[in-house]
Amino acid sequence: METRIALIGIIVEDTGATGALNNLLHEYGEWVVGRMGIPYRSKGVCIISVVVDAPMQVISSLSGKLGMLRGVSVKTVYSKEGAPPHDR
Repeated sequence: METRIALIGIIVEDTGATGALNNLLHEYGEWVVGRMGIPYRSKGVCIISVVVDAPMQVISSLSGKLGMLRGVSVKTVYSKEGAPPHDR
């Protein structure tokens, strides 16, 4: 199964969504390479970056589900398709 590396950038403006967000990340945990969360208290938001290595449909599914959470903004950046491993 062909996989791609992607970076999912998440901004949480409604901290009430963090439970559902963490549940989704746990559900897709087998594909998660790493994550970093930064609480930006003075702005009242949390910024999370998640690196995944997964098939395209898995990445799209996770990104879509995260984006449907109220108070959560999501953008996903994908590795270049077909690039040799040393060029990624």
